[in-house]
Amino acid sequence: MYMKLELAVLPVSDVDRAKAFYEAAGFRLDLDKAVHTEWRAVHLTPPGSECSVMFGTGLTSAEPGSAQGLYLAVLDIEEARAELIARGIEVSEVFHDAGGLLFHGHEDGEITHRREGQGRLAGPHPDRASYGSFATFSDPDGNGWVLQEIKQRFPGR
Repeated sequence: MYMKLELAVLPVSDVDRAKAFYEAAGFRLDLDKAVHTEWRAVHLTPPGSECSVMFGTGLTSAEPGSAQGLYLAVLDIEEARAELIARGIEVSEVFHDAGGLLFHGHEDGEITHRREGQGRLAGPHPDRASYGSFATFSDPDGNGWVLQEIKQRFPGR
């Protein structure tokens, strides 16, 4: 079976403010279409990505800012962070996980994502290992993004 994630819908409270934010962050505007006052879709794509985001009016009942853990793979975490900051985006300091990756196991063997402040160490991964260095930012509504440095993908990716 072939499946590829194509689009993520983001819940926002102010469509024009969100559009300006994502364009400032370097996302390419693909579509801004309003059929009537109760439905508008704004579709943008991060640089180099095959997956896009969409937000607007009448698209989702999710609470604005409730989308979290949206990952953007970058080749150089410090360079990507600096570029976003130069574009006026507030980005966290670069960090890495105390356990090596941003995941930890529960007693039942389930692997979950760590929340902000849990086991995070300042700076990039000491070996600059792929999947090991991160920085975060949020859009004006609080939808949360994670920059993750990936220089070499896991086999089969």
